[in-house]
Amino acid sequence: MHGAPAFAGRHRRILATLYKGPTKRHTVRRIRLVMPDVAVVDIDNEVHGVRAVPAGIAVAADGVVREPLMELFVRRPGQCWTEAYHKVDLKWAAKP
Repeated sequence: MHGAPAFAGRHRRILATLYKGPTKRHTVRRIRLVMPDVAVVDIDNEVHGVRAVPAGIAVAADGVVREPLMELFVRRPGQCWTEAYHKVDLKWAAKP
């Protein structure tokens, strides 16, 4: 999947089905400025209240889906843009 339209379309489908209704919580774990206008941000994402998940998605005993995210932000004139986004499905994250 590449490009903003593909990314937006995929997330519209996910938020309208799988993640419709649950509570989402994002916690910034670390921000690394790799250049004055470029930051790598590690985020702990939690989704509470998921009703159904596709096969292979790890759900903890407490019903929370935990997914670490990494985003690369670039500052351009007057705005900050997400240049890259990576979500990881960690099977061990389901244990808590």
